[in-house]
Amino acid sequence: MLKILKYSFFDLMRSRWSYVYFAFYLLLGIVLLFLNNDLSKAVITLMNVIIVLVPLIGTIFGVMYYYNSKEFTELLLAQPLKRTSIFLGQYLGVAFSLSVSLILGLGIPFIFYGLFKSSAIWDFSLLLITGSFLTFIFTALAFNIALSNENKIKGFGYAILLWLLLAIIYDGIFLMSLILFEDYPLDKLSLVGTLLNPIDLSRTLILLKLDISALLGYTGAIFKKFFGTNFGLIVSFTTLVLWVILPVLRIVHKSKRKDF
Repeated sequence: MLKILKYSFFDLMRSRWSYVYFAFYLLLGIVLLFLNNDLSKAVITLMNVIIVLVPLIGTIFGVMYYYNSKEFTELLLAQPLKRTSIFLGQYLGVAFSLSVSLILGLGIPFIFYGLFKSSAIWDFSLLLITGSFLTFIFTALAFNIALSNENKIKGFGYAILLWLLLAIIYDGIFLMSLILFEDYPLDKLSLVGTLLNPIDLSRTLILLKLDISALLGYTGAIFKKFFGTNFGLIVSFTTLVLWVILPVLRIVHKSKRKDF
């Protein structure tokens, strides 16, 4: 698996899409620092971009890599290699390459701007950690979609639909449910609803770390009471880890039984 991971990682790091992805975040970091002239404000702006863009890129790139490397995958399957090693190696190669592009692209301008001397270093670190988690989560979900659909058009369609559901539609349905049932105690419902969506969970963690949860009103107070504690942080990061592990387990399950 390590050889396949290494090959996939360096193959992707040499591709022009990785350079474009890296250059985009590098330019974004430089522009935000130039416009805001403040690390904390730049981190807040970055949150809005990363929370939406990272899942989209992870989903599209994961599906695209699977379909484009299908012939090479079939060649590997003809060799005395475990199926799980092949697919997990490819998945980890994609996820690591995207995470490295994200971390280096944003890290370089912030480091030169004096990140290590600023109190915003912990906020920025949390931003990169949640961004990496979202990359691993949505790349795993993308591989699951591709493994379940031989048709490329269907695969890309389901991938876009998944991103729309978790990034946009879920928030709308969740907000409407809170408004419709505002006369009932919704503390637990709002917490569970946040944990069930990795994008919402990541956004909430960053907002609380930036100490601007007051903008969320009563809901922000509930989140602060739970996620602001050590127990809340443990539950949050455990949930993000589960969001990575469960799709990966399905990749293993699906790859063992898929007829190529």
